[in-house]
Amino acid sequence: MRPGFTVVELCVVLAVAGLLAAAAWPSFHAQLQRGRRADAVAALLRVQQAQESHRAHHGLYAAQLQALRGAAAARSDQGLYDIELSGGGAGYEARAMARAGGAAASDTRCAPLRLRVHEGIADFAPSAACWNH
Repeated sequence: MRPGFTVVELCVVLAVAGLLAAAAWPSFHAQLQRGRRADAVAALLRVQQAQESHRAHHGLYAAQLQALRGAAAARSDQGLYDIELSGGGAGYEARAMARAGGAAASDTRCAPLRLRVHEGIADFAPSAACWNH
């Protein structure tokens, strides 16, 4: 007999490795989505900070992104999300929408991320888990 592994032993090892990989994939995929979502969270928090600065100087929230210093970009830093702003005056809503066909488009559970602010009170939607809290 020659030393080494039999075909049966190799098949068992490959089967166990496949089972471990299949069990780990959902967790790995969730972490990838959470990391991509951080791009949207950062962009929306930047909008919130710029809106509060605008309100401090002008007494009202801005109605357009272009009026905000430091947060006027309509796309997140990594380009995974489009940023939209509506409202103005006493309140606003900022949304981060995953770009169609992009890496974050599969994150349907947290689409879109929304930040609603009315008279300085913030509401983070759809849930705190989506905001990586």
